[in-house]
Amino acid sequence: MRFRYPVIIGTLLLVVIGLMTQVGLAQNQSSPNPPSQAPTNTLFENVRIFDGVSEQLSAPSNVLVVGNKIQTISTGSIPAPDGDVTRINGEGRVLMPGLIDAHIHLFMETSTEEDLVAATAAPERLLQQAQENATAMLMRGFTSGRDVGGPAFELKRSIDRGDAVGPRIWPSGAMISQTSGHGDFRQLSDLPRTPTSKLSLAEQFGVGAIADGVPEVLRRTREQLMQGASQIKLAAGGGVSSAFDPLDVSQYTEEELRAAVEAAEDWNTYVTVHAYTPRSIQKAIRAGVKCIEHGQLMDEETARMIAENGVWLSMQPFLDDEDANPKPEGSESRAKQLLVAEGTDRAYNLAKQYNIKTAWGTDTLFSPQGATRQGAKLAKMVRWYTPAEVLRMATSTNATLLALSGPRNPYPGKLGVVEEGALADLLLVNGNPLENIRLIENPGTNFLVIMKDGVIYQNLLG
Repeated sequence: MRFRYPVIIGTLLLVVIGLMTQVGLAQNQSSPNPPSQAPTNTLFENVRIFDGVSEQLSAPSNVLVVGNKIQTISTGSIPAPDGDVTRINGEGRVLMPGLIDAHIHLFMETSTEEDLVAATAAPERLLQQAQENATAMLMRGFTSGRDVGGPAFELKRSIDRGDAVGPRIWPSGAMISQTSGHGDFRQLSDLPRTPTSKLSLAEQFGVGAIADGVPEVLRRTREQLMQGASQIKLAAGGGVSSAFDPLDVSQYTEEELRAAVEAAEDWNTYVTVHAYTPRSIQKAIRAGVKCIEHGQLMDEETARMIAENGVWLSMQPFLDDEDANPKPEGSESRAKQLLVAEGTDRAYNLAKQYNIKTAWGTDTLFSPQGATRQGAKLAKMVRWYTPAEVLRMATSTNATLLALSGPRNPYPGKLGVVEEGALADLLLVNGNPLENIRLIENPGTNFLVIMKDGVIYQNLLG
């Protein structure tokens, strides 16, 4: 069956409009619940720690988690606190921070065209898939994710309430796009748009938000913030999957981009933009954007500009391999995908050369199999970095990017590290990932304990 991105988006939206209120994610019982929704005291004994920063493991240590925070780390014995304590003997295994994916789309990662056809008879299934996707992500050891486009607000709230199981979510809400931009999911038959035109399905559902001119950009930015966005996402250049914007085009004027930046800064947070090319990246930086998503086609001048301005580069290891998002051979999207893949090596080498603040993410779309390979997509980063650098990127470095949301950070506290006072998002690994990073490809076997916010979701030793 031929992959048709606008048709898939349209079908997705058509069958779920209104279901967010009619079905309610909190009432969906398809996802498993942890043994307890409240954190308990846990004592990890005889573990070696990758703390998210160092390149070496610690000496054999003990780690006490009280509630949802790490209270004590010691090479000596730790007196157990009063009350129930879960003791876990690590037997010298590695304790490390939970993994963080800086570029996810929870509502679009695992739905295929076949799923969407079936969903016309049972539309609530798409909502179930998003929740199941979130649960599976947590059970792969990813305790946090930045959702940079899609209606993730209610799913996040359901997880935070304990009604659903999943990672911490930093939602952007709808991706804001100009007409004909990467976030404009309309068909040509929907044109022209007039002052009395209804919002497109993508806008109604919260996947994209079309805005042209400063007043509309301000309105759409403020709408996402009103709904609980922790950061704002704009499309500043052409995309691979979108049908009507060539990869080389730049989107939005500098004035429009600056309007979004100022509106976000008024809320003490930041703007990130989808951009591949030098022109689109440089324009965004001049407008005050703090993070670039992708960047695979940047040149050396652009890399230098990113570094000099302290801008983040949120990249994904896009290669022409088994993890590429599905695109039909001979299609325009496939041609664009190959161009991006060709630029990935150069972009990572430039990021290293100029010491750019580089985050890691997956950006999986419409690929249930691709979603399951989240850990494998991280492990392949050893093509450019050492295992320690890769794991640091997916823990403490990504956590620093998440904290850029400032007061809009939905989870105050320190993440991505194993240190006293940090939030207790932890993995106990059956082996040493600094020596064999491929251990993270098989979380069902190798992540013996998965803990988020002090709650144990998997314990293969218990």
